[in-house]
Amino acid sequence: MENLVEIRDLQVEATTDSGRRVDIIKGVSLDIAPGEIVALIGESGSGKTTIALTLMGYTRSGCHISRGNVRIDGKDMVALSERERASIRGAEVAYVPQSAAAAFNPAKRIIDQVIEVTRIHQLMPVEQARQKAIELFRALSLPNPETIGSRYPHQVSGGQLQRLSAAMALIGDPKLVIFDEPTTALDVTTQIEVLRAFKSVLKAGGISGVYVSHDLAVVAQIADRIVVLRNGEVQEAGTTADILSRAQHPYTRELLAAFEPKPRGHDVVVKGREVLLRVNGLFAGYGPIQADRLPLVRAVQDVSLTVEKGRNLGIIGESGCGKSTLARAIAGILPPFAGNMIFDKRELAGSVRQRSRDELRKMQIVFQYADTALNPEKSIEEILGRPLTFYHGIKGKQRDARIDQLLDMVHLPKSLRHRRPQELSGGQKQRVNFARALAAEPKLIICDEITSALDTVVAAAIIDLLKELQRELSLSYIFISHDLSVVEAICDEIVVMYAGRKVEEITPAHLKVPQHPYAKLLFSSVPKLDPGWLDSLELDPELVRTYGHS
Repeated sequence: MENLVEIRDLQVEATTDSGRRVDIIKGVSLDIAPGEIVALIGESGSGKTTIALTLMGYTRSGCHISRGNVRIDGKDMVALSERERASIRGAEVAYVPQSAAAAFNPAKRIIDQVIEVTRIHQLMPVEQARQKAIELFRALSLPNPETIGSRYPHQVSGGQLQRLSAAMALIGDPKLVIFDEPTTALDVTTQIEVLRAFKSVLKAGGISGVYVSHDLAVVAQIADRIVVLRNGEVQEAGTTADILSRAQHPYTRELLAAFEPKPRGHDVVVKGREVLLRVNGLFAGYGPIQADRLPLVRAVQDVSLTVEKGRNLGIIGESGCGKSTLARAIAGILPPFAGNMIFDKRELAGSVRQRSRDELRKMQIVFQYADTALNPEKSIEEILGRPLTFYHGIKGKQRDARIDQLLDMVHLPKSLRHRRPQELSGGQKQRVNFARALAAEPKLIICDEITSALDTVVAAAIIDLLKELQRELSLSYIFISHDLSVVEAICDEIVVMYAGRKVEEITPAHLKVPQHPYAKLLFSSVPKLDPGWLDSLELDPELVRTYGHS
């Protein structure tokens, strides 16, 4: 059987701001058979999206294909004119982006955008296209397939919008669909439904797929073969089963090892358990105050928890459950409307403005996105120097020496001190973010989804760093995440949140036997490194109806 896709000796070149030319894809070759789904995996910067985009004859600004062939059904996308390529995009090769929200026009109805491809390529009459869209909505397990298209993009959930973007890609009956990390931003229970829908539609139509991801467990559920990339080169390629159970290349093994961080175990021995933070009956939210003196949107409702010295509390739940609002309320950024907090044996004011400098120093928060948390105008030296002067009054040579120590603590070279944040990788920026919190010499650090924007290998290294710093500095962490394996790796107690409330508190040792129905659904929805996991997964339909929001 002839291959649908044949990439031979592909080389993509980028031109830097200084005019220097750099090879970002270095002689990649791969084949895709009709009806086969091939996954491209690797960390950020490995070249997986760049390779996927060349299948549409496209390269990002400042890049160009300098050598090789990209043949789809016998047509070389590199040699074709732009007009010829445009006639293939959408009709023979389609693309499902990472962020469906950014791909849809907020001012147009969904159905009009889904059928746009058929109009551009004059594939079928409008009424036939509408009927085909409704059939796709039904095949992709979307609710109310007859009417969902009449809504606007903001009127559907993230999981629904992601499936609608797949309908947009599939409506022209393409031979190949490129999925660019389409489930990365979705919660685990939503991700299950989306993956199932993608897989069934591709298999039913005999459509080939390229699935770009850094999540091995997701890839294991949908791909027939896996191609492992690093620095623009293929490290290893093979069937999904072979890569997962008989990986040959050291880098593939590193990816597999990073997928399941080592459980925390008992690597920190705390003598004489002592409460560092006690939160009682906390309410927090947004919007105008109502007659009961609580806000219109109650994102956190009646939450109580304790954090002990030298121990870690994990808070998990899906988007919108209130976990980040809870973190901001504890930190005083969003003052709670009711409840109280005792920190280090003293009552803590609700607002950050009413807390003493020493109270601010003892409790630090590290945010999810280092990009927005670090000032792009300041050097790393200035970013780390500011809390040293603010909290400790350290200046001059003493401050310089302490900055070197902080960089050393988070395993960054001292040479980075003169760089700005945009000159660092995602993992390096998050380390600087963490070093800034350490500069205050805190007792408690609130980590709000700090690994969710990082690749698996980088995230595993950050978790190892947190454990190491805890051993050295006797820190406590509140670790907020939707990634169960990360929380399991670092936390002593885990709080499960749903719809603003704490529904269960559990230790990692008892994760396999959660009591609350929502916790059961959440834990059973975490993908496993097993190609048969999704096909054999049977979730309780009653739980999905009650707690799922795909």
